[in-house]
Amino acid sequence: MKAFTIAETLHRLVKQAIDSGIAANVEEAEALFRGYRLCFSIEAAEACHPNHQAALLTGIALARRVFLGGVTVVGNLDVPLRVPLPLGHTLQEAALALGAQYGQSEITDLPCVFIGGTPRVRGESFRVRAVFAGWRGGVIPAHSEFPFSEEGTMSLAPMLASALAVSEAFFHVQGRTPVAGRRSVGLSLWQPSRTHWLEGNEEAPRLQYLPSSLWLIGLGHLGQAYLWALGLLPYPEPTGVSLVLQDVDVITPSTESTSILSTSSMIDVKKTRAMAEWAERRGFKTAIIERLFDASFTRNDNEPAIALCGLDNSLGRRALDQVGFPFVVEAGLGRGHRDFQSIRVHTLPGSRSAAEIWKFAFEKEDLADRAAYRKMLNDGDLDRCGVTLLSGKAVGAPFVGAVAACLAISEVLRLLHGGPLNQLIDLDLQSPDHRTIVRQISDFGNLNPGYVRASTGSSFF
Repeated sequence: MKAFTIAETLHRLVKQAIDSGIAANVEEAEALFRGYRLCFSIEAAEACHPNHQAALLTGIALARRVFLGGVTVVGNLDVPLRVPLPLGHTLQEAALALGAQYGQSEITDLPCVFIGGTPRVRGESFRVRAVFAGWRGGVIPAHSEFPFSEEGTMSLAPMLASALAVSEAFFHVQGRTPVAGRRSVGLSLWQPSRTHWLEGNEEAPRLQYLPSSLWLIGLGHLGQAYLWALGLLPYPEPTGVSLVLQDVDVITPSTESTSILSTSSMIDVKKTRAMAEWAERRGFKTAIIERLFDASFTRNDNEPAIALCGLDNSLGRRALDQVGFPFVVEAGLGRGHRDFQSIRVHTLPGSRSAAEIWKFAFEKEDLADRAAYRKMLNDGDLDRCGVTLLSGKAVGAPFVGAVAACLAISEVLRLLHGGPLNQLIDLDLQSPDHRTIVRQISDFGNLNPGYVRASTGSSFF
């Protein structure tokens, strides 16, 4: 195996502690994150339900990349696995495979996320419930009521709920958002512009149609979150789904810190091949492209009409509406220590061209004067070029990509169901109620994106 530089190995949230000045050096930052621990609790009835299983497993997969001191699950997990993910035969096998530890009873001194269920006793510590109904998902204080039926829940709502729960837990342990855990935070994936997600009835349909072919551009943080979300969708015959997977990079040690499907066993493997292997175990058909995405591409009529973009560079994004995709959903995440929790989703074509939207390249903050970087330079661990390279790497958190993936794929699902589309969704997970939504004005009525009918065989669907 090749030797990786620290720029390729450093945990992307540990880097946030360095860049923000919370930690004076890498060792101090890593020790801080090893002190972060989280508990999930699930009752017997919920443990048997596929929606709650999806929420629990998503929560574990995200949290174990953030809470480096360990993720503990409390509950009877010795039940058949009912989510369509290639993670084993029982819920316990799946939880352990994702990196959880198993506990017999709630650990009262840890922040705790309850998966669904009824209100719990009010407490002073961080205790929240991940809840969902219809196309809505979110997190509420554990003692609060959630007066909505889970019947007919859309498959991505549990994923959204758990991603927001992990987000709130992270902001709590960091102490940067005192209200985290004491507020309700959620979204409607049918109507993201809806301000009060807990109020009133929502006229969203049951999930009936799913995309049958997609082109995924970029298979890192966002691309893997897209795949996890697609894996949760209720395809009755997943072999009828075709995915084109495009990337040029290999998985490095740092990839695992942000990317939900990456593991240490995949290091130095091309992202295309590792993700194709995962997608095929889920039952999907795949084709891979290992070259940079740019304007020299031309999409053929027999290739996927919808592209999901997870690139982190403006050059590729500027080409998104030039290569022949009738419909593109692009998600971008903040990359600095101040804005890593921000999300911006675009659909194309829209009122502005891609070249106009991404007219300018990222403006990177000069962080080389931070104490940790100065120490590396003074100690001879890195030269000036190495410090510049490392300090220029993006900060990232896996729960941010998971929320973005739910929003992005919901644009595709609403397209298939004749629902409202948005050309821009802009939000910050520290204050998600203050988001900006711009409605899509392009007409996609004549677009045939390719679809299959969703399974209706259980309440999961």
